[in-house]
Amino acid sequence: MLPSFSYVTPHAGFRGAIKTSPGDFVVTELEAPAQSPRGRRAERPQGGGEALLERSSPSPPHLKRLRAGPAGPSQRDPSGAGGDCGLGRDSQRGGEPGPAAGRALEALLGTARAALLRGFARGLRDAWDAGGAAGSSPGELSLGPVPDKSRRAEVHRAVRQEFPFLLTATTGSEMVVKANADYGELHRLVTERETSGFFRFLDAKLENSTFSFEPDANKEHRKAVHHFINRKFGKLVETKSFTVTDGSEQANMSIMVRFREKSWSRKRPAGGFQEKQDLYTAFTLQKENLETLEAIGFLAAELGVLPSDFSYTGIKDKKAITYQPMVVKKVTPERLKEIGSKMENKGMRIYNIHSACQHLRLGQLKGNHFDIVVRDLKNHSHDSSADLKERISEAMENVETKGFVNYYGPQRFGQGQNVQTDQIGLALLNEKMVKAVKLFFTPEDTDDPVNNAKRYFLQTEDAKGALVMLPEFKVREKMLLRALNRYGVNHEGCTKGWLSIPHSMRIFYVHAYCSKIWNEAASYRLNIYGSKVVEGDLVFSEEKDESVSLNDKVHVVTASEESVNKYSINQVVLPMVGHSIKYPTNKVGQWYHERLSKDELQMCKFRVSPLQLNIPGCYRPILKNVQNLSYFLESSEEGIEDNHMNESKVSLHISFDLDPSCYATVCLREIMKCDF
Repeated sequence: MLPSFSYVTPHAGFRGAIKTSPGDFVVTELEAPAQSPRGRRAERPQGGGEALLERSSPSPPHLKRLRAGPAGPSQRDPSGAGGDCGLGRDSQRGGEPGPAAGRALEALLGTARAALLRGFARGLRDAWDAGGAAGSSPGELSLGPVPDKSRRAEVHRAVRQEFPFLLTATTGSEMVVKANADYGELHRLVTERETSGFFRFLDAKLENSTFSFEPDANKEHRKAVHHFINRKFGKLVETKSFTVTDGSEQANMSIMVRFREKSWSRKRPAGGFQEKQDLYTAFTLQKENLETLEAIGFLAAELGVLPSDFSYTGIKDKKAITYQPMVVKKVTPERLKEIGSKMENKGMRIYNIHSACQHLRLGQLKGNHFDIVVRDLKNHSHDSSADLKERISEAMENVETKGFVNYYGPQRFGQGQNVQTDQIGLALLNEKMVKAVKLFFTPEDTDDPVNNAKRYFLQTEDAKGALVMLPEFKVREKMLLRALNRYGVNHEGCTKGWLSIPHSMRIFYVHAYCSKIWNEAASYRLNIYGSKVVEGDLVFSEEKDESVSLNDKVHVVTASEESVNKYSINQVVLPMVGHSIKYPTNKVGQWYHERLSKDELQMCKFRVSPLQLNIPGCYRPILKNVQNLSYFLESSEEGIEDNHMNESKVSLHISFDLDPSCYATVCLREIMKCDF
């Protein structure tokens, strides 16, 4: 993991196996006080080791609608499941008013004109049922003059909600109704229930609401529905296909519609409603043997939203059981509860679901709590005669007292053996967009759908073909490939490809490169100066005044301060490279400049304008301490108290807390004196 890197303490250490199963490495996020009024850890399920999944009662399965042929008139099935338009009420068949709507029309129009309107609507429906085109008969109906403007608005609203297949118009003060040709056109593609639900969704204009059509296995038919909606309403709404599962657990596709953000006015509406507020839902995510971004990909696909609609405070280990708070935008708590059982099959559980006021930010956490089991304990080969229990006790005491080197752990650089994330980050900093894409798609030496798709793309540059081969949950890869298919595998096309993935994902690669440089700088600093604080080192002030800039909180150690040992090694920080940091003024500063020149970054401004990336830099302590450390030994045999216990039968259980951006594997490296 970190070969030849430094240690803080001189103890001998021991050997053992970590992460032999996800349950041997459990990570629970410690929430910042403002986030967690109920407790200091992300809430975990209680009792019996089983997660308590908060979800609604199972919904009846959607009735599957088979579309074997090209798009055409659909059979009207009044028992079919309609789309969930997110309006908080059941969709009704067009022309079958609800009680409230009927009373509204009577009050607004009077009994006689309301009866005329209903007769007109029935005649129109009869004409459609006989095979006539929308609006063919009858033509239009006058509702007479309605002089008051606010009353006309109420009539417009009531008519459209009760009869979504009708259009209302005003000439002077006279109101007329006629057939909605767009309704008729969509009605020839999907069921009546879906059509009426869709137009009620459009008319209600409830912000953050969505409408979903029934699952549809016919790709050409879905394309026809997409094209119709985008042609008629593309400035108002956007559509997206996402995977759903029917009652038989068979994967299928459905079309989800939501309002475009730019379609919402930021002005205060005349009706006195408050300015736009986004909908946020918070939850705790438990995942097992999944990367954080992979888990988000599954959730986004199931909910019909984008990965960028999720926010979280940090990336968690893959080969582990992890608990962390998340917030998703544009999804109601009720909708999130509905997908709980499906996510269990993907290695995730969702609970503690509730409304939230805003998204989360990276780094917005107090730290992480770790419960780790180290198995197959042994002495190091050069220390085979030592008492293993004494070695473990010595290691724990040393690290608890002196801490560990605050390296970035292997998760920061990805799981790849052939290419790691820092190499992609370097290519992006050098604005070598095509090289970055090809590094991103470099496969591992395994035979599986993901790596086969990557291998195919590198060999052929056929983005469309690779897209078909990739599993649905590989969100980043699919986003890139869609853009490459559209714009080409050249500098401009690859730039647009990188822009197609969320900003947090783009900058992740650049941060990986900066982390690699920091790791190397920390080793260099400890190798040449050790634990002594010397002139030119940087130390961080504990100044709490938020008006003081970050650089003003960083002090350069003077010769006189070195001579009186004013500072300890625990106060020394090193910069993460960026455009707004200062470097040490000793040999370490010179090392930074030489190291960046080696990667052709000597003139780098750490702003990648084409990708909208801005890297100001920051400072990171060289050493970190572990908090709340506890441990015990467990043996499957009698005699654990003996000095010569059977090593292979003994496990070490360790619990501790670490600050944000500290890595448990790095702490274990210091304890055990071995690389993983």
